[in-house]
Amino acid sequence: MIHSKKVLNKTLYHLFVVLFGFVMVYPVLWMVSGSFKGNAEILRGTLALIPNELKLDNYATGWKGFGGTTFGTFFKNSIFITVVATFGTVLSSSLVAYALSRIRFRGSKFWFTCMLITMMLPGQVIMIPQYLIYYRLGLVPGYAPLILPYFCGQAFFIYQMMQFMQGIPRDLDEAATIDGCSKYKVYSHIILPLMKPSIVTTVIIQFYWKWDDYLGPLLYLSRPQSYTVSIAIKLFADSASTTDYGAMFAMSTLSLIPVFLIFLFFNRYLVQGIGTSGLKG
Repeated sequence: MIHSKKVLNKTLYHLFVVLFGFVMVYPVLWMVSGSFKGNAEILRGTLALIPNELKLDNYATGWKGFGGTTFGTFFKNSIFITVVATFGTVLSSSLVAYALSRIRFRGSKFWFTCMLITMMLPGQVIMIPQYLIYYRLGLVPGYAPLILPYFCGQAFFIYQMMQFMQGIPRDLDEAATIDGCSKYKVYSHIILPLMKPSIVTTVIIQFYWKWDDYLGPLLYLSRPQSYTVSIAIKLFADSASTTDYGAMFAMSTLSLIPVFLIFLFFNRYLVQGIGTSGLKG
């Protein structure tokens, strides 16, 4: 009797998880399905995932892009900005986290407080001042405003890395220092290799955020040849003419591939990095 009850509870639990997961994933599945439908079928708003008629030319139409600029160019722009910004985030944030968590220097608590304060400021508050600064420096329009700030550390990831470093014994730093290692060598040879889960977590989250960024490219890019995928997809929605929803869904589906691959390859590090497990004995 007890065994049967456990089996029933387990079955109901898994059934609930599957149904709840399907509800969460359904909008994405509907978008992928819509990439093979015509505009008329999409606008009918049917919930069916199987198209009445497959329209494979949505992908060809969407890939042509706009004004002679193909979607390949938009993907290349997004990949360049995202990869460079993510690299800058990992490098700068790990250096700042190492300095604040492992090195004692005058004013460290003050700078740590300043870093936390920046996390409390909404992006809308600093949007206009940042734009004016970049404009006066002659960096607008261009990629510099979308990349340069990420080489100056990101407060969220600095804090996350600092928490992870708390799990790394300081005895390793002291032993390396006794062996003649400088602080830079301790960082590069001891701390950085042990921070792999935290670094991978930073890569995944920052890649997602930067790849999906719409407002930044909208502010700082003006030439269609420099547009990112997020801006290019929005161009399909034209209020002055007919919107090609099939092509829009097709390119939106393709835009999911990079983030899906990043998550697929690095997923096993994500929970470990967020959990700040540090070293395990």
